[in-house]
Parts: sequence; C-alpha cells; structure tokens
Amino acid sequence: MANIHPAGVFDTTYEEDMSVDRTTRDKLWKNLAFAALLLLPLVSVSGPLGLGWVSDQYIGLIARISIFVIAVQGLNILVGYTGQISLGHAAFMAIGAYGSAILARELGFSFWTALPVSALLTGLVGLLFGLPSLRVKGFYLAMATLAAQFIIPWVLRYPLEDLTGGTRPLSVPAPMIGPFASYADDAIGADEPLAFQAGDPYFVDVISVDLTAVAGSYPIIELINPAGDAVPYGDFYMSIAEDSDGNITGLSYIASKAGEYQVLVRAQNGGEFTAVLRRSKALSFATDIAMYYIILPLAVLLMFLARNIIRTRTGRAFISVRDNDLAAELLGINVFGYKLRAFFLSAVYAGVAGCLLAYERNSLSLDAFQLDTSIEMLAMLIIGGAGFPLGAMFGVTFIRLLQEAMIPTLRPWLSDWLPQLLPFVDAVNITSAINPILFGGALIVFLVLEPRGIAHRWEVFKVAWKLRPYSY
Repeated sequence: MANIHPAGVFDTTYEEDMSVDRTTRDKLWKNLAFAALLLLPLVSVSGPLGLGWVSDQYIGLIARISIFVIAVQGLNILVGYTGQISLGHAAFMAIGAYGSAILARELGFSFWTALPVSALLTGLVGLLFGLPSLRVKGFYLAMATLAAQFIIPWVLRYPLEDLTGGTRPLSVPAPMIGPFASYADDAIGADEPLAFQAGDPYFVDVISVDLTAVAGSYPIIELINPAGDAVPYGDFYMSIAEDSDGNITGLSYIASKAGEYQVLVRAQNGGEFTAVLRRSKALSFATDIAMYYIILPLAVLLMFLARNIIRTRTGRAFISVRDNDLAAELLGINVFGYKLRAFFLSAVYAGVAGCLLAYERNSLSLDAFQLDTSIEMLAMLIIGGAGFPLGAMFGVTFIRLLQEAMIPTLRPWLSDWLPQLLPFVDAVNITSAINPILFGGALIVFLVLEPRGIAHRWEVFKVAWKLRPYSY
C-alpha cells in the first residue's frame, strides 16, 4: 500500500516503478523532515547559534529514540518479516555495547572502528543463538532466545568481570576524530607538577606523556583533573605504553573537561628520566549535540537499508518463511539459511544500537539490558506495527513519549486520584505502579483496537489521501 500512486499519476519507466519514493512530493517531504531534524540542535539552548528555541531535553530524547529505532528495526527484520520470535534482543545490545567499550578501553580502538567490529561480533553471536531455529519455532524458539537473555548478561557479569567491571558501571570514552598535530611540548621535571589549562566541548585537548632515557627504576606518572582528583590508570582511554616488564613508559588522556590539569612524574629509587608532555587537539563528540549528529544520520541510513533489504530476493524469502515456511521450502527456499540471515541482521542492528547507547551515555551498566528491556522493545514493535518499514519508528516514538512526557504529566493527577479510587491499596504501592499500569494499558488498547499497529493505520491514511476524492 505504501507505494500506491495518487489518482492520475502513472509510472513511465522501470526506474520510477522501482523507486522507494514514487513522487517528487514524497522525496521533498522526506528531505525537508531530515533537514529539520538536523537543524534542531543548532537552534537549541546549548546550540552554537544560541537561539534557545528548542530545549536540550528534546535533543537528548530524539537521540535516544533514534538508538532504539535501530534496535527495534533489527527486531522487525527477525519478528516482523521472518516471523521468528526473540526475547533476547536486549542481550544482543549488551554485546554491542560492552564489545565496543572493551575494544576502545583495552585495545585502543577508535569509535569508528569499534562500531563495525562490535556489530559484526554481535551478528556472529546472533548466528549462534539462531541455530535452534533449525529444529524449533514459535513458543519453543522464544524460549531458546530467552536463554540468550540470561546467558549473555551472566557471561558479561562474571567470567568477563575483569573487562566489563561486572556489576560496577563501566566508563566509555567519547568518540573523537584526531588527535591532530601537537601544539605544545613541555618538559616535566622530577617531582615538580606541570599545570596548564585545557578542555573544550568540541575540540578537546589530548595530553600525552612520553618517558625516555630512563636509568634505574621507572617513575610514576600522576594526572590531576580539574576536580583535584588523581585519574586512575584505567581511565586513560587513549593508550598506555608499557615495556616488556610491564613498566609504564607513556600514556595519553583526553582532557574533555575545562579547567586546570596537573601532571606529576615522581622518581623512584633515584631513577633518572626525561619526561615530555605534548598537547594536541581532537574533534570530540562528547556533548549531546555532537553525538546527535552521529546517531541520527546512522539511524536514518539503517532504516533505509532495512527498507531496501525487504525489496531484495533475501527480503522476499524472509516474508515467505514468515507466511508459510513449508510452502517456502517447497519453492526451493533454504528456510534454515534465511532464518540464520535474519538472526544475523537482527543482531547486527542490535549491536550498532548497543554501541551507540554506550557512547551516548559514556557509561555502561548491565541493568540497562535486562529482560524487561527486551519485552519493552517487543511491545514497541507491536504498537508500531510488525512487518512495516516505519513500525519501529512509530512504536519507539510512542513509547518514549509515553514514558518521558505523558506519564510524568499524568503522574501527579493519578497519584491523587487513584488512592481515592482504591482505598484498600497502599498509596505508596499505587504510585510505584503507575508507570507499568499505563504502559500495559497502552499495549492492551493497541492490541484490541489496532492490532496491526500505528504503521498500518498510517498506510491506510496515506492511501485514502492519495486516492481522494475516491477514497471509498
């Protein structure tokens, strides 16, 4: 229905027939909507233009919506187009998030390389948990994917605790481009701190300390941040250089907070050394506005790719497996192979979303990837419309607006009214239950009144508009 023409408009070439946007007006509206979203941060309170037309809260909300649109779009490929139920999507996001953070912290990967590598790693794990789809389907496959939701967080919490921090939050460096050529070189004397001003929201200072001509014991390097705290070695995100004996011979740190930094190199046991501190600039994406320009274009690109996957031979095979896997097999479709492809693509999308979530928050906790998050994303897909290209966008936007705008507005009124309606229930319990009650109520309403989702109603509306005045 999405590609139906307005009354009186006909295709004259194969290119027009194959185009996603069938009319110039469709292309114009989409381009204008994308341009408007790109301009929003510029006119926000913290934007470079200083106009303050849009609250920074909405910029962050759009970024979070875009991240979960990517994740739910991957779930749509698996559930909506291929008909394979998954209850472990949040666990796949955790692999992408922690995988990218470990690559950056331990191996020195930049965000631009950690993103595709962690996404491919997540895709491979998705293939592993997609293997049961050869023998089981439906409810039994849902139980198999539920196993992933418990196994993956357990592995990240206990066997990999040294890398992930276990139950402790794991800090994640901000994406950046650079560093560029150094602009300052200073010698550091023994036991004499070198103080300097650094920090900028967009062009951050990268501090590098190099030790050379060491005689005797290696010295100890200390970096004091603007808050007056010593920075632990685990927080030196760029790199830590060590010799074969494990002695630190140099390090690099991203000074993203504005203020005075101090670098102190303390000699040990009469050792002699030469220490040089170099400062260079790098383009940082530590702010919400900067991350916005990574997240939003990537979300639009991945939605476009998902839309076009369904128009390919692979996408048509996905839909055949969903509608009737036995008939698809009789037609020569390798059902198991296409199921695995769907699991792989779905996990790749989840890995990208997890990586973006890690870098957007600059901190990771396993509490963000529990079973309730998987169920919430499945609810987003149901409300938005499973099997529709725009289902993920509609579902995530509705749920996020419900959670972050509508529920906070209704909470004070419901907190006063519900205890009077239910006097036999403790008021404290009622207040804590408002969020799940409204969330579950919205899901029930959509299942009863609009079981095919908001995207289906949107397609019906577009068809009626294009066929006016013959919409009946």
